[in-house]
Amino acid sequence: MTCYTHGIQAALPKWRSLDGMVGVFWQAEGHSGAHAYYLSPDPRIMIFFNDVSPHIRMSDRSEDMDRHCRPMTRALYVPAGVPMWTSFTSAHRFSHLDLHIEQNRLLRFLTPSIGRSAALATVRRPVEIQNVDAIEALAALLVDELSTPKRHGLYAESLVGSIAAGLLEIGGDSDDRAIGGLTPAQLNKLAARMDQASEHRLTVAEMAATVGLSESWFASVFKKTTGQTPLQWQLCQRIDMAQRFLLQGGMSLPDIAARLGFSDQAHLTRAFRQVAGETPAAWRRMQQAG
Repeated sequence: MTCYTHGIQAALPKWRSLDGMVGVFWQAEGHSGAHAYYLSPDPRIMIFFNDVSPHIRMSDRSEDMDRHCRPMTRALYVPAGVPMWTSFTSAHRFSHLDLHIEQNRLLRFLTPSIGRSAALATVRRPVEIQNVDAIEALAALLVDELSTPKRHGLYAESLVGSIAAGLLEIGGDSDDRAIGGLTPAQLNKLAARMDQASEHRLTVAEMAATVGLSESWFASVFKKTTGQTPLQWQLCQRIDMAQRFLLQGGMSLPDIAARLGFSDQAHLTRAFRQVAGETPAAWRRMQQAG
């Protein structure tokens, strides 16, 4: 693994070598402005035991980091060969579990259950999530075993397997995720987020965060799933909400435009015609005429 850090101080780690994997528990502190670079030939899982998102930002590209960086989440899966740059916006103490797993070992774990092709797709798919309740409990058990081994290595290896199963976006051979797409549940979550934030347009970064993916990965898989870019899909969702308001009655076009974050009635009318092929007024007359 290639690793470079500046401004980060770590206590002596606790680690244990297992079958095709290494588990390491770190306690560290980074100063404001601290930064690091990591690149591993093997898949890597990181689980933080405290919320680092207000203090640490990450990116998978070195150029234009201010634009592409995002808050570090509580748990990450980084595929083999994917680089990571991190930077501290403020001083912060943290602890995390670091798991380095040989890719063939991970494939041997996944393949019997989901098939070789789905396993290959899974190990290539980055994951970033903030809600780690169940995974954190497993990680805490594994840290205890790394710190003071009491059981056969099989116990620790099974904990690693459970953590991977809980974190990875696992799909079967017939699942959309096996070809790198979003799941119906993720699309439903996006639609619900749209309803909650109907007064303004979500950024691609906000949409990606809603389903727990990095912005770059989200943008690349979204069109595979829907046939549209995230912003095209979002516009269709906003027009769908406008159509519901038109059918319900009681709201003027300027009110609907303001409710859905359009600059004015003319903006809504242009977007509506683009998606529905008619102006809002003409579309409502057609619907009322049956």
